[in-house]
Amino acid sequence: MVKYFFDSYAIIEVVKGNPSYARFSEELITLTIFNLVEIYWSFVLDFDEKKAKELYARFKECLVPVNYTIIHEAIKFRKENKKKNLSYADCIGYIYARQNNLFFLTGDKEFENMLNVEFVKK
Repeated sequence: MVKYFFDSYAIIEVVKGNPSYARFSEELITLTIFNLVEIYWSFVLDFDEKKAKELYARFKECLVPVNYTIIHEAIKFRKENKKKNLSYADCIGYIYARQNNLFFLTGDKEFENMLNVEFVKK
């Protein structure tokens, strides 16, 4: 059984009903508080604060803890990939996924062809 860490991009596409992400809509969602903050911000901008609060309430049950080792490795990964201009949230999520044998589900082109990534375009 394949399990996924949902990048903010993936959650946003699932919620918006993107057909390319329909097959992931029933998957168990794993994400960090950093991704949830990005999702909240996106929905405040694209919709309104009410919708953002609803999504926050919906996905807060999917949060996983992030320890120092993950933070340390994520910063190291971000530095190694500095030219890609990856966000902290993306790097933390990617490292969490790798350390927990999950696929990092995203449509962020910077992760295309990386190890342990399920890349899905819009």
